Formats: sequence, C-alpha cells, structure tokens
Amino acid sequence: MTTLLLARHGETPWNREGRVQGWAATGLTDRGDEQARALGAWLGTAHTVDRVLASDLERTRATAATVREAAGGLPAPTFDPSLRERGFGVYQGLLTEEVADRFPDHDRAKSFLTLDVDPLNGESVATFLDRVERAWRLVTEAVADGETALVVTHGGVLKLVRALLTDRGSLASLARNSPPNCSVTEVGLDGDPELVRFGATPWRD
Repeated sequence: MTTLLLARHGETPWNREGRVQGWAATGLTDRGDEQARALGAWLGTAHTVDRVLASDLERTRATAATVREAAGGLPAPTFDPSLRERGFGVYQGLLTEEVADRFPDHDRAKSFLTLDVDPLNGESVATFLDRVERAWRLVTEAVADGETALVVTHGGVLKLVRALLTDRGSLASLARNSPPNCSVTEVGLDGDPELVRFGATPWRD
C-alpha cells in the first residue's frame, strides 16, 4: 500500500495562549514534546516510514526531530517552506481575540484562518490555498508506489488537504478548529487519493 501520514506539530506556548502563530519561530512546550514522543513511539510500531517531509518552521522541525528519535530509524526529514502554515505577517503574536477585535465583521465562531485580509508581510486566503494545492501535488507525486511517507505540518494545511479530498469547501474547512497537536491524518495513494482518517490520535490508545 502507498500511504501518506500527515501529522500536525506538537503543542507550542502560543497554541496554549491562543496567539496567532503564522510563520513565527515558536518551539514546543513540554507537553508538545511528550506528544511528539508518543507519536514517534506509535509510528515505530505501526508503520515502516520510508520518507519524511516537514515544514521548515521551528515547531515542525522540533516535532520531526523528536518523532524521529522516538520512532528509531526514520529517514532524515526534507524541509519544505511550501508546507508552512498561513503567513499572518504583522498579526503574528497577537491573541486571536485581538485580531477579531480589529475585524468586527469577522465571525468569531470561525477560525482566524478565514480572515479575508492580506496582512502586511503575510498571505491572503487565496494565496495560502494556492500554495497548499501546489505543495499537495508535489508531495503526492514524490511518494513512490508502496512507500509510506510522513509529513509534519500545520493545522491550516491539514484542513485544506481535507477540503481537497472531500466535498467540503476550502473556506468551510478553514472555519473549523484545527485537528489536535500531533494528530495523524492518513491518506491512501493507491489510485485516487483517499482520506482514510482525519485528525486521529492513535498514539493515545
């Protein structure tokens, strides 16, 4: 079987505080490190991973390193900036409530990833979607028949991947909460890509 496993990074201090991260250089909390170790231990017993790719941001680098150590024998990761979270430029570091206060027309029940703005030094929703679609094509083309590949990325990217594989629209997907830290989204690549599970945490079982 040809399998793609996509994992969200471990918990960061800004996740815990509810701050907009974007491309900020945030590391993992102790809990995030524990999540990554648990994910790695599960991967080491449940899968033979042939290829590892990851976003080049600090939190995904740290997660990939810890997962690799805990799993034992995983290939060295290839870091790709196209797998980054949406860039929020000048809004990075703000509490999500502060961003919502600046845009009173924004539905607070929806994720800030749906904000229809083009922040200074950041990305619009359309630019983010286009980047993730291109990254998805490159990732799926890179996985050879019979391989299992691991991709360590971000909540927004995972939500858009879900939209690409289902009939859920991109904005509707972005509006929902991100999957849990270090959760696993599994995609089968034999034939047309098939979403097997989204945002699962099998390492907790």
